[in-house]
Amino acid sequence: MKIRATVICEHEGRILFVRKARSKWALPGGKVERDERPVGAAERELEEETGLNVDGLLYLQELKASDTVHHVFEASVVNVREARPCNEIVDCQWHPYGAVDELNATDVTKRIVKSFLRRL
Repeated sequence: MKIRATVICEHEGRILFVRKARSKWALPGGKVERDERPVGAAERELEEETGLNVDGLLYLQELKASDTVHHVFEASVVNVREARPCNEIVDCQWHPYGAVDELNATDVTKRIVKSFLRRL
């Protein structure tokens, strides 16, 4: 079973999505390394993929999909206007809450976003 940390960055009614080359839109995040806690992986992956730094993470849920367990966090970001694609990420964009259904995103990404939006 794979373990991932997935991060929702929300700002002014929009959510940050990232995309690798020839891939669908996703939320920032990635593999939880050996001896790493999900919260540490969430913070690390967000910074590696978007250049964003957090001053707090709120644990939202655990979601199992296929062979992956997603630990989902909501990030409080200190440099929100500085989001940019880094490393393997070729694009990052802020999309309005309601745009998730129109995005070419994975089913699990859509499930996570819709679960987050139900909380609001």
